[in-house]
Amino acid sequence: MKTIAATVPILVLLLGGSPADEVAPPVPSPAREAYARFRALEGTWRGESTKGWAEDLTFRSIAAGSAVMETSFDAHPGETMLTVFILDGEKLRLTHYCVSKTQPRLEATSFEDGGRVVTFTFLDGGNLPSRDKGHMDRAVFRFEDANHLTTRWTWYQEGREKWLEEIRLTRKR
Repeated sequence: MKTIAATVPILVLLLGGSPADEVAPPVPSPAREAYARFRALEGTWRGESTKGWAEDLTFRSIAAGSAVMETSFDAHPGETMLTVFILDGEKLRLTHYCVSKTQPRLEATSFEDGGRVVTFTFLDGGNLPSRDKGHMDRAVFRFEDANHLTTRWTWYQEGREKWLEEIRLTRKR
């Protein structure tokens, strides 16, 4: 017993540390913290738009937690849209599968108010022969509390933003 107790301090010194040294957990990045907020949205929500329509949405964590899928029903009658949020290394990205038959990819470029406001801006996209073809170009997500979220979507076409829509989401019980 005495030999083991005497050996431990020697091994610690040889390995370059001291018994009091502790490894600090890595500091979460703003992208990882925001992604955790998107994962916490799991469930069904009611959305009301400044354009006058209402719809149900679902958020679901998929692929062993590596993606969050938002499914939007009836923002456009009889149509479903899909937005997928992922972490790509330390970058938070989304791909929006739109009724416009485009698939813009946006990247989180701003984290404000302690990570409660996340702004995504256009990166690239599928079915967009040029950036001037109409597509969702920017999205801002404001996490108000566990049961309320506001999103603002900007449409871009012919070299400029064309309109903005805000959707207030409330978690359904």
